[in-house]
Amino acid sequence: MPTFTGKHSAIAYARSGSGPDIVWVGGGGTMGRDWQRFQTPHFDPAFRSTVFDNRGIGDTTCNVPLPWPISDFSDDLAELVAGVCDGPVFFIGSSLGSAVVQQLAIDHPHLVRAAIVMGSGAWSTGWGWDYQEAEIEFRRRGGNLDGMMGVAHYAAMLYPARALGDRDLWPKLRALMLEWMESGENEDSLVSQWDASLRFDQRDRLPSVRVPVHVVSFAEDVQAPPQDGEELAALIPGAEFHLLEGMGHGSWYGHAHERLNGYLEGILRRYV
Repeated sequence: MPTFTGKHSAIAYARSGSGPDIVWVGGGGTMGRDWQRFQTPHFDPAFRSTVFDNRGIGDTTCNVPLPWPISDFSDDLAELVAGVCDGPVFFIGSSLGSAVVQQLAIDHPHLVRAAIVMGSGAWSTGWGWDYQEAEIEFRRRGGNLDGMMGVAHYAAMLYPARALGDRDLWPKLRALMLEWMESGENEDSLVSQWDASLRFDQRDRLPSVRVPVHVVSFAEDVQAPPQDGEELAALIPGAEFHLLEGMGHGSWYGHAHERLNGYLEGILRRYV
């Protein structure tokens, strides 16, 4: 992957396809290459996709000590887009990546043609807050989750019951999750990235957003339940809320990506 050197981070990125620019922004533990497995091949015939590693994961390096607020991730993204894309561009984010895109819409709206944020909310609260705090504390005490224990733990957070119980699909999801566990990227990135996700609160500033935003929630998402997405959409003037049935927080990865890709493309084509 080539590297773009910003003020505080050397950002590893990759590009594919041709057409209007889409920038894909990953959640905690997600590398840019993860979008290239199930998403960018669908979009490459009509769009130019940029994927990248957020600070704290993959080949991107950062010279700023922890902690990193969401605004730091957003500033990295703004520098990358201004440096390598023909703005304004489309953004598609997931989880932590959605919070980053939301911050970008607040602080750098001139870069945003339209934004799709999946599995997101305006702040971290409730069970999701406790879940993230518990994992961070677990890591700080020297704990780790890897192998099949990590697979079993995270799969329940990412996929709906019918996917986990599908006897043909589950072995494929298990293989994907094992590959992720064996990379070690989740262990290396968890504290630095999840702490940012844990601490963000954009409720006061989201009403200032004036770019098109689509909030996509998944009916069976336990990490970012649909009511969080509804609250987020209500805070952003003109935002549209979409609720997709039968999907969980990570259904974009190996579960319902074909259905989801078509749905996301339909939204983007409204702005082309």
